[in-house]
Amino acid sequence: MPHRYAAAGIPGFRSRPRRDKILGMSTLALLGLGFALGLRHAADPDHVIAVTAIASRYKRVWPAARVGAVWGLGHTLTLAVVGCAIILFNLAVPPRVALAFEFAVGIALTVVGMLNVAGSGGFAADADPGSGIPSLRAFAMGLVHGLAGSAAVALLVLATVREPVAGCLYLLVFGVGTLLGMTLVTVSLASPVALASRRWSWSGQGLRLATGLVSLAFGAYVMFQTGWVEGLFGRG
Repeated sequence: MPHRYAAAGIPGFRSRPRRDKILGMSTLALLGLGFALGLRHAADPDHVIAVTAIASRYKRVWPAARVGAVWGLGHTLTLAVVGCAIILFNLAVPPRVALAFEFAVGIALTVVGMLNVAGSGGFAADADPGSGIPSLRAFAMGLVHGLAGSAAVALLVLATVREPVAGCLYLLVFGVGTLLGMTLVTVSLASPVALASRRWSWSGQGLRLATGLVSLAFGAYVMFQTGWVEGLFGRG
């Protein structure tokens, strides 16, 4: 069997084609893992709460799905830019900076919750048709979440990747998985909202208030957890 002699270093047998094939399969497996983790990452509680609070203004599935996709686009943008910079320039993120990113997520969740609670009107189609403000909010939330949260898991996986190009590809595929996952999550949440809007015309205000309170409470929890429990402000 030629590959045994090649592995033993006997002249006349070349093992490079087989090694390249194995490396290629390993890269594909890594990218597949990144896509799967991206899909899973989209279902993190802070992501779902943030997008639900913004998408609750819509009584149709497509506009709500667009909000989820825009959130995923913002998330992918910052994750790819910051992650690739870490890989290519061998940067290190100080723990306090990582906590500050997490704290920013709490602030963003709190702001979105306050806007929902203090706002007026029902669904966007009834109150402000054509407004792009919810999409802008979703994009901004995605930018913030791309810097923090369990996206750090992706960077931990990258620690095992020797090739910078493969690491950057992993980040991009991870981001695409998150974008697709968040769109699917938003569609699954928007479908019952669309059904409720057809049966109960008053459901828009109730959903806006409920999602706002959840986002507000979770944002306050994230700020307390990162700011004082995990030591952003309480340690020297």
